Amino acid sequence: MVAYVIIPGIDGSDEQHWQSRWQSRWGASAARIAPASWTRPDLPDWVAAIQTAYEIASARDGQVALIAHSLGSWAAAQWLNDRAPSDGVTAFLVAPPDLQGPEFPRGPASTFLGLAARPLPCRSLLVTSDNDPYCDPATSAALASGWQARHQPVARHGHINSGSGLGDWQPGLELLRTLVDR
Repeated sequence: MVAYVIIPGIDGSDEQHWQSRWQSRWGASAARIAPASWTRPDLPDWVAAIQTAYEIASARDGQVALIAHSLGSWAAAQWLNDRAPSDGVTAFLVAPPDLQGPEFPRGPASTFLGLAARPLPCRSLLVTSDNDPYCDPATSAALASGWQARHQPVARHGHINSGSGLGDWQPGLELLRTLVDR
């Protein structure tokens, strides 16, 4: 059995977002982070929120999968490098923004600006879209390399969010299964 920690991006994920749909599917097996700084993301607040959700999830099951989207991917990577236990965690990272890119909200998310992609201490998969307005394909590939994450580019999914019209995003669930079932 696997427990899941849902880590959305700025402002959380709405009801139509695949993360919210997956969370509903998993019920008590999923815990969503609850930082106080959804709109003006504060990295230490988000990392603490991941720790709290991890503690809830790991109490249910020894294996925990982080399910991160957008800026949540960066917060997950920071938590993994600073606080993660030595085993039992996997990371499913989707559509992280380019922190130096022109679309990144530097003011509201300034505490994330100094981050760099460092090798993650667990099995990880980075899913990116070739037409994400927040991260171009070359930067996505560089992040995968820096995090030492398996990279799965997908075609024409935008920011892989509610606006992408993915519904339950079954192909994403299949990719997640390949990560946690290994």
